[in-house]
Amino acid sequence: MTLTALTGARIFDGEHWLQDHALILAGERVEALVPLDQLPDGCETVALDGRRLAPGLIDTQVNGGGGVLLNDQPTVEAICTIGDAHRALGTTSFLPTLISDDLAVVKAAIDAVDEAVSRNTAGVLGVHLEGPFLNPARKGVHNEAVFRQIDDEAIALLTSLKRGITYVTLAPERTSPERIAQLAAAGVIVAAGHTAADYAQTRQALDAGLKAFTHLFNAMTPMTSREPGVVGAALEDDNSWCGIIVDNYHVDPATLRVALKAKVRGKMILVTDAMPTVGATDKRFVLNGETIVAEAGRCATATGTLAGSDLDMMGAVKNTHQLLNVELGEALRMASAYPAAMLGLDHKLGYLRAGYQADLIAFDDHFRVTHSWINGQLRSYEHP
Repeated sequence: MTLTALTGARIFDGEHWLQDHALILAGERVEALVPLDQLPDGCETVALDGRRLAPGLIDTQVNGGGGVLLNDQPTVEAICTIGDAHRALGTTSFLPTLISDDLAVVKAAIDAVDEAVSRNTAGVLGVHLEGPFLNPARKGVHNEAVFRQIDDEAIALLTSLKRGITYVTLAPERTSPERIAQLAAAGVIVAAGHTAADYAQTRQALDAGLKAFTHLFNAMTPMTSREPGVVGAALEDDNSWCGIIVDNYHVDPATLRVALKAKVRGKMILVTDAMPTVGATDKRFVLNGETIVAEAGRCATATGTLAGSDLDMMGAVKNTHQLLNVELGEALRMASAYPAAMLGLDHKLGYLRAGYQADLIAFDDHFRVTHSWINGQLRSYEHP
């Protein structure tokens, strides 16, 4: 097998920054990370002079992209379009995300993701089902007309994906600890979101197997002096992960800086909650019959309700570094190593190590992605 040496970049391997090194790829895998004076004979070379090379970014909340919303088109083709749009912006792995909908649409999305994974569609890790098991009191832009309780039919559907990861966002107070435990035992990643639970209910859900919190601070009970709420339970717990949307709209940067100090390191992950406008020239789309407009990076209804985001993962890394004062390597970990750990995939994703999947990105000083590899397959992107 021909080896490919990536040279000239400052390399972040998931733990350390390295100068004067080359990353060696062998097909779909990382072969080695070596000093430049130890390149194997006969390597093909890709020069990345002046770039930074890092593990590919992993987004666990992707509603749409490239002009496509998964709810409107729960198909393999739509998933490919969404993935292509986000790949150019740093994402090499993602969970296509379905916003609350009828169970027939939920089934169609699960079937499409299953087929996408069976075809080895680039970057698709599984599915994120954000609802419809949510609380109307914290519905956000979701359509409460489709909200429902988790019953045996729902359990069967939520555990039906044959290939890939299933991530379910639900309101824990709208179900029972036994149902949460049932999902967790089946391998489903259960997250709290769009929830009016109190601290005690959230703590009970965590004890039952709740593993994550969807877009921390947004659409959940806040932490106050006498009621810690969902936010307090999330920040206190050392074993769960919190997704955060760092777009300067969903949460104030100062609040996120405090949260990062409070939560145990390695458990905060960057997500986009991206809508069809990401990677598209058309900055309008329709959700539940309502026109959503993205202006200056903010997606909202005509009345000002936030409706997902116009954020991409490289933008999230940039914002985390510049707005939250997080060291760049740590910001990259929040978008790669930490979500890989949450998904149970840190044995093959999130680092540039021998034997790991060759998913990586190169980007310039302006945080523009210039090269992307998924399973060792390269795409290059030009910027003016």
